[in-house]
Amino acid sequence: MNKNYIIPNEWSIIEEGFCAENVEASESLFSIGNGAMGQRANFEEDYSGNTFQGSYIGGIYYPDKTRVGWWKNGYPEYFAKVLNAPNWIGIGIQINTTKLDLNTCKVSNFKRELNMKEGWLSRSFVAKLPTGEQIEVCTKRFISIKYNEVGAIAYTVKPLNFSGEISFSPYIDAGIVNEDANYDEFFWEILQISPEENKGAILSKTLKTEFHVATAMAVSFTSNEKPIEIPQQTLIEEKSITYSYTLNISEGETATIYKYGSYVSSLNHSNEELLDAAFKNVTEAKQIGFQQLLNSQIDSWKNIWKTADIVIEGDVKAQQGIRFNIFQLNQTYMGTDARLNIGPKGFTGEKYGGSTYWDTEAYCIPFYMATKDASVAKNLLLYRYNQLDKAIENAEKLGFTNGAALYPMVTMNGEECHNEWEITFEEIHRNGAMVYGIYNYVNYTQDFEYIPKNGLEVMIAIARFWHQRANFSEAKNKYVILGVTGPNEYENNVNNNFYTNYLAKWCIEYTVDCLNKVKHNYPDDFERIINKTNLKAEETYKWLKVAENMYFPFDAEKNIYLQQDGFLDKEISSVDKLPISDRPINQKWSWDRILRSCYIKQADVLQGIFFFENKFSKDEVERHFDFYEPLTVHESSLSPCVHSILAASIDRMPKAYEQYVRTSRLDLDDYNHEVHEGCHITSMAGTWMSIVQGFGGMRVWDDGKLTFNPQIPKEWKSYSFTINFRGSIIKVYKSQTACKFFNESGNEIKMLVNNNEILIPSNQLVTV
Repeated sequence: MNKNYIIPNEWSIIEEGFCAENVEASESLFSIGNGAMGQRANFEEDYSGNTFQGSYIGGIYYPDKTRVGWWKNGYPEYFAKVLNAPNWIGIGIQINTTKLDLNTCKVSNFKRELNMKEGWLSRSFVAKLPTGEQIEVCTKRFISIKYNEVGAIAYTVKPLNFSGEISFSPYIDAGIVNEDANYDEFFWEILQISPEENKGAILSKTLKTEFHVATAMAVSFTSNEKPIEIPQQTLIEEKSITYSYTLNISEGETATIYKYGSYVSSLNHSNEELLDAAFKNVTEAKQIGFQQLLNSQIDSWKNIWKTADIVIEGDVKAQQGIRFNIFQLNQTYMGTDARLNIGPKGFTGEKYGGSTYWDTEAYCIPFYMATKDASVAKNLLLYRYNQLDKAIENAEKLGFTNGAALYPMVTMNGEECHNEWEITFEEIHRNGAMVYGIYNYVNYTQDFEYIPKNGLEVMIAIARFWHQRANFSEAKNKYVILGVTGPNEYENNVNNNFYTNYLAKWCIEYTVDCLNKVKHNYPDDFERIINKTNLKAEETYKWLKVAENMYFPFDAEKNIYLQQDGFLDKEISSVDKLPISDRPINQKWSWDRILRSCYIKQADVLQGIFFFENKFSKDEVERHFDFYEPLTVHESSLSPCVHSILAASIDRMPKAYEQYVRTSRLDLDDYNHEVHEGCHITSMAGTWMSIVQGFGGMRVWDDGKLTFNPQIPKEWKSYSFTINFRGSIIKVYKSQTACKFFNESGNEIKMLVNNNEILIPSNQLVTV
């Protein structure tokens, strides 16, 4: 497979030339979605080569029975899987008596384009069939932002060296199985197949969870761009419905099928209404027409890009990378439904179950806060608040009491469904990210009211967890946290992971600080929360005793915090001494060898310094960066962005740029040899942070002041980005010679730039 086959372009992802080895990777890279549903870029026509068929609906999942080699007490019974939904895009094509299949044709002039500016996917090619006929095919499809239960396809065929019959066979296939099913089960039950004239639907429900989904299609045709009617033949099978339409066509003429699809689920409609709603969607889409739907799609994306876009001059691959990341984030989550969250693969694949991880709070919230209305980020926090009872249950299963909460590593509904002991039981730092997400949101938006209304209950439950999870070490005369896995998952069952201990201490102190503020400023809420949680002052004193006496492993000679106890017992050797043939080590080495090595999967100590950079001097940041970054293999998608941001903060711009390129093109250039499984959606928010917080130096610390320290890589002529800060729109522009701030809002804004306070009047430009 050619890893670098994507053609650099500022606004599009482009593939030219057909290569069967790239098909599954391209299916991931060219995925489309609208926050409510999405799909991999599978071909509409049949394809007999290697392919990963995937269509997904937000919030629809199946509790797949856990599969482990050795069951341990406390494991969850199931692993929640985002469900591969019925396939509505399929259109079988037959030329005279031969099926169109790019795996059996001679393919030329192949081009695929994902237009990120306007939100559509197109494909064109010339195919020479084994029987000698040559056809030209052009397709375009999108999933509508405005009509978020609808997708549309235009599929055009032109005979190049013959006149004859072309048959279009649009279908819905509800017999799709998950690629990652633990026991190869079929997760759906087919309830009803409903054929009608030029439209049809299948009603199905998920086993166990009993989500009901209606999948509908409607079709129309043109010949040489003029509407035509073609007689319909119908084939109904156990799990599918297929229509066939055959027409005679002359050499050089065109025939086009327009196919409109819809998913309607019981998340948003009653079971009894589903079929009618799905038929209504595709009927109205057909009446509106493909072009008008496309015009609405272009307008929708124009509005998204107004605040989301980042413009880079002088580096096309960097520009393409950041727009790809921003585009996929918006395709995955729009923020309009607090029941949904951001799966690590979004709608591009099934790995990790498509569920919610700590990535949302640690990486994604800043992006959504700054590029959309604050309510979008708030919905991500409410998602966790609404699952607090489940988090308390998760902790109870592991022996915690008194309302202590352990948020899940992986979830769909709040229950833990991850089943590797070193993650499920030990990667407890995820709890700290829940509180950090609240802190980050409140600092940025100044919506402190979220804490008494919702956040404080979550924070109390997490503080209780940390208090119980720590124990007093007489040998150290400190509180310790034993048997954990930090963000660096290449170390399991370690003691006193610095990041985990630091987060625990900070969570307790921040919670107590917020308790005091709520007590004085929101007395009614305070009384309600105290009564609900049965919290007494004596308990908070015990928390603070743990926080004030928390142990952190430290090496006096190197003057750095250690990732965990005994880290320096390892043989320390930098990554640049590793043979290229050994990379990535997670695919080349045994797990035993990885665990004994000094190599770090992703930012760990540096993750803590990134979160709490204002608590460390620049010298401290430099010392820790210089020790840990050379040991980091960056085999987690979450790693390069943190290192890029910290490198920029200590004026290591070559390293900051190197890591930016890695995070922005992680999938486009397939750094970790796994893009065929889906894109790394949650880490894409880190790419945005690499520019805004890294090169732009944007920070909002405890004092609530907006600050910038803009720098620019030597490889770029300029860059600019826009943020929504507390309802004010600010555009930041940085070139090699100038730095400009434009206040696009109706009120003046104060900010710190390079530690100097500036005032920008409304609708004014200030050059710094």
